[in-house]
Amino acid sequence: MMNRSYTDQLGNTISINFPAKRIVSLVPSQTELLFDLGLNAEIVGITRFCIHPEKAVLQKEKIGGTKKLDLEKIIALQPDLIIGNKEENERADIEALQKLFPVWMSDIATLEDAQKTIEQIGKLVDREPEAAYLNHLITAGFNDLQVLAAEKNIDRRVLYLIWKKPYMAAGHDTFINDIMVRIGLRNVVLASRYPVMEPKAIADSGADLILLSSEPYPFREKHLNEFMNLCPNAEVMIVDGAVFSWYGSRLVKAVEYLFHLQERIK
Repeated sequence: MMNRSYTDQLGNTISINFPAKRIVSLVPSQTELLFDLGLNAEIVGITRFCIHPEKAVLQKEKIGGTKKLDLEKIIALQPDLIIGNKEENERADIEALQKLFPVWMSDIATLEDAQKTIEQIGKLVDREPEAAYLNHLITAGFNDLQVLAAEKNIDRRVLYLIWKKPYMAAGHDTFINDIMVRIGLRNVVLASRYPVMEPKAIADSGADLILLSSEPYPFREKHLNEFMNLCPNAEVMIVDGAVFSWYGSRLVKAVEYLFHLQERIK
């Protein structure tokens, strides 16, 4: 093993014994990426929200939730690398861990950011060829989706809801928005991040398509009528939230799902 330095996406420089042998992942989508890069043996801790791949995650120590990490459990695992994300993890938790361990942080708002993260994590964990192949598949798939959006002349005005009580929507500077744009959808929410929306604002949004995400709030079929009554002129459907918001290797699997979604909404 040798000592190597890396700079994360927040500008922090970390030094690790390369390659890392004890990795803790603080983000579900990045956990799935690490498994898909072939690091089952190296992953020692994950969050309780890390649910993919289904069988592999059952064997790993759970270190709390993304927003409420169990720092004592993480310390007990003595990781030589922790991988987190600016949006999904709490700053106080990360700062506490940074005093003890090398913590590499991502900051993702676009597909390009996601692919850059896959590339950088590949280098960080000694899996560059595997990461490059994933990015090749993602690039090819999303290029096809954008071509199809143009060919089918898809141009829907969309409201994408992520939460209920209160209603919260995906705004413009989010990863969700970037994915929507690439398949021909126009976000009617002009605000940043994830604004709270009153029912009247939803009704007056001008959306002709309302997407109810399966996560983080678990919208189900039983919620459809609520929005059909609120916006009678809009089409309402449930969508797989992981497809729109997981920014690791899930993007490879997302392509087929988004292709079928384009078929439904054209």
